[in-house]
Amino acid sequence: MDDYLFAPETTHTDSFLLRSWMPGDGPALSDATNSSYAHLKRFMPWAVPDQSNERSERLCREFRGRYLLGSNFVLGVWDPTDSRVLGGCGFHLREGGLHTATAEVGMWIRASEAGRGLGTAVLVELIRWGFSDWPWLRLVWKCDAENRASRRVAEKAGMSLEGVSRGEYSATSKGRRDGCRYAILRG
Repeated sequence: MDDYLFAPETTHTDSFLLRSWMPGDGPALSDATNSSYAHLKRFMPWAVPDQSNERSERLCREFRGRYLLGSNFVLGVWDPTDSRVLGGCGFHLREGGLHTATAEVGMWIRASEAGRGLGTAVLVELIRWGFSDWPWLRLVWKCDAENRASRRVAEKAGMSLEGVSRGEYSATSKGRRDGCRYAILRG
């Protein structure tokens, strides 16, 4: 695989749209993260209370820049009309560069949408899309061992538990926790 990827921009189902963050998406991101802070803070170290529209806009532009550079592929989960953020996800190159053909899949779901099967549907679509339109040969999912919802999503989407890392540092708890690692291979 090359050092650069002309990454696909969007995929959609009847229930949601996945697309790269764009300039101008900041207020929609703020709305989703601020309304979900209590839901996210336990397991998402990036979650902050009262995230400003300006901070969110800067993040959207940084996400877009990295997407275009081929260094990280952060996506928004939008309703089918592309008007409301339902969450965020992405293909992250935390397992090495593009040459490894491996991406870590990450996701968060807006609190008002959690517990309805959206997370599983998004992960299933990420796996389908990742193995059809992207060059990935292996997708990895990591989560806190105590995050039962995240573990269920990975298992329902067909990912296999590869192991539990005991005593990993956790930025959210500022201490040690166990972490689960799931993966799925193309084919």
